Amino acid sequence: MTTTTYASRGTRHRRGRRGIVPFLAPLVIWAGAAGVLALWWSDTTSVVGPAGWLTGAGRITGLLAGYACAVLLALMARVPLLDHTIGTDRLARWHALGGRCTVALALAHTLLIIWGYSLSSRTDVVSQTSTLLLHYPDLLKGTAGFLLFLATGVLSARAARRRMSYETWHYLHFATYLAVFLTFGHQLSNGADFAGNRPARAAWYTLFLGVAALVAWYRFAAPVRRGLRHRLRVAAIHPEAPGVVSVHLTGEHLDELGGKPGQFLRWRFLTRGLWWTANPYSLSAPAHPHHLRITVKTAGGHSAALARLAPGTRVWAEGPYGAFTADRRTAPKVLLLAGGAGITPLRTLFETLPGQVTLVYRARRADDLALRGELDAIAARRQATTHYVVDEPAGYSSPLTASGLSTLVPDLAAHDVYLCGPPGMTEAAIHALREAGVPARRIHHESFAL
Repeated sequence: MTTTTYASRGTRHRRGRRGIVPFLAPLVIWAGAAGVLALWWSDTTSVVGPAGWLTGAGRITGLLAGYACAVLLALMARVPLLDHTIGTDRLARWHALGGRCTVALALAHTLLIIWGYSLSSRTDVVSQTSTLLLHYPDLLKGTAGFLLFLATGVLSARAARRRMSYETWHYLHFATYLAVFLTFGHQLSNGADFAGNRPARAAWYTLFLGVAALVAWYRFAAPVRRGLRHRLRVAAIHPEAPGVVSVHLTGEHLDELGGKPGQFLRWRFLTRGLWWTANPYSLSAPAHPHHLRITVKTAGGHSAALARLAPGTRVWAEGPYGAFTADRRTAPKVLLLAGGAGITPLRTLFETLPGQVTLVYRARRADDLALRGELDAIAARRQATTHYVVDEPAGYSSPLTASGLSTLVPDLAAHDVYLCGPPGMTEAAIHALREAGVPARRIHHESFAL
């Protein structure tokens, strides 16, 4: 009798849910958009002439922009069901795409309404804009909200994003909460589809209040509650490699966090210069009821400051987040492919994933191979294969290509691959893995900095 040791009944159930939620979530979003269009259709008796068509298009884009605001906030509310099944980075990509669409819809709404109204009143565009701003209720607030959305969209562009720190970029996004608040009143006061339509107004209030409740609980109330419950403190700081340190933390009831190998948390260190931001770092060892550990490479002011933390520093942890866990596994053989600090989540998976596991760890120099002693001990205990690939000296290097990876892992196409490393390395690895015959569905990677 053949026994499959890597897929228990509970795991299969979680995989089923993980497969259903990413499929259903877009359907729910598109169904909501269809409902918004139905609202416009049911409230529109006829469309006559260019002014009518322009105004109608302006109403449609305005309704869709308002609905998209609610969707954007829901995607980033850190709801565990979505985060643990779809994945943090995938939700962030949906959010980024939705943000661009929202800004485009809001801009189209603004231009179309001004143009349509100017044709109806037979005035020029400038005069019509002045009339709308000065004589329509809540339109000044709506304009301010639109400008905030536009500014956030510009600052989120890749070129601008590279020029600012993660902390600055993260906090600028709080402006979207203010933007949504300002535009919400404008939608109800000026929207022809809501005037005198109580069911539509009730549905709109339900949508936005429901999303506000999710954001308030999962992004604010839950972290405070957990901070008070778990009473995390820094226990010790240990250097692991040049520019890499492990932060050991102690606390109470840490088993209630439910952190799985491969997941990350957002850590807020309550000390001068660090208390105001929560940064994402992966667990670098399986969670213990009284002890957690993260391993961090210096990549900015926040990560550099962690090496100087004093024992006893209070810590709040938000999470766990991410779907980079054993639940993604679909094959009996697994390759863990790490680059630099990407070893952090893979180290926990290396220890805990059952079955045949191979680790390939790439770094610039041998000294940069953090946690190597632990990895060797794990490999010896579970009789796993490890390959350490360094660029210097060149004799130990192996190209990140299909042939190079196939040399290290001969039956590469039969493996699930968990991949974590710098963006350039990740892109090259995905290309090499696909060329080597690994199906896209078996390549699992997640960016934890989103």
